[in-house]
Amino acid sequence: MKITAIIPTLNEEIHIEDSIKSVDFADEIIVIDSYSTDRTIEIAKKYDVKIVQRVFDDFSSQKNFAIDLAINDWIYILDADERVTPSLKKEILSIDEETQEFVGFYVKRNFYLGDIQIKYTGCQRDKVIRLFRKTKCRYNGVKVHETINADGPLGFFKHKVDHFSYRDFNHYMLKQKMYAQIQAQQLHEKGKKVTLFHLFVKPLVTFIIHFIVRLGFLDGYAGLLVSKMRAYRVLDRYMNLWYLNNERNNSNNKV
Repeated sequence: MKITAIIPTLNEEIHIEDSIKSVDFADEIIVIDSYSTDRTIEIAKKYDVKIVQRVFDDFSSQKNFAIDLAINDWIYILDADERVTPSLKKEILSIDEETQEFVGFYVKRNFYLGDIQIKYTGCQRDKVIRLFRKTKCRYNGVKVHETINADGPLGFFKHKVDHFSYRDFNHYMLKQKMYAQIQAQQLHEKGKKVTLFHLFVKPLVTFIIHFIVRLGFLDGYAGLLVSKMRAYRVLDRYMNLWYLNNERNNSNNKV
């Protein structure tokens, strides 16, 4: 089975080398870059990879663009902060394409916050489609946390991928604020309104779900901080939406 690995990047000089090395089993590697301003491209050029630069519009479009460039039907999408572990690599290479019934595979991720592995706090539920056939699967058009539409059954890998998504808690908070702003914009475009429930109840419920229901307390202090930041992200999302809605109302009143 021939595989094309695709790595989307934007200023990933910290991660790009290790991510490329972790997919050395692929027959083709494409780095789809959103015009990085750091050493990402310089580092990637050290390896036998195809580098394509494209102005970023949204995650789905960026990935679908790279998928269309792939010479192989089987695609492995790898975020630059992910690493395919040796056990997962072995499992991928054991697939028999001739008898394969699945059009794609979910993989679970080991979530790392700096050097700390977050084993609970909802992270134990984290799974994404990473290996799939491009003739049967396509990313849908959302701006953040995009999903794949699959025309056929999906399987599950037993082994996980390591996910080094955040360098530290400050980096995690900055990412959460970015996601909150994007999600607020999406809700604003749909005409959604903000209620007291969104501002006072939903953040609290989010904290309880992650810290209690999803066992965040088992991750200790790290689980407490992650649960609090998840709750803050919900509050920040609706505060941003409130601001956007009021900005529109003020503009309409001036007309």
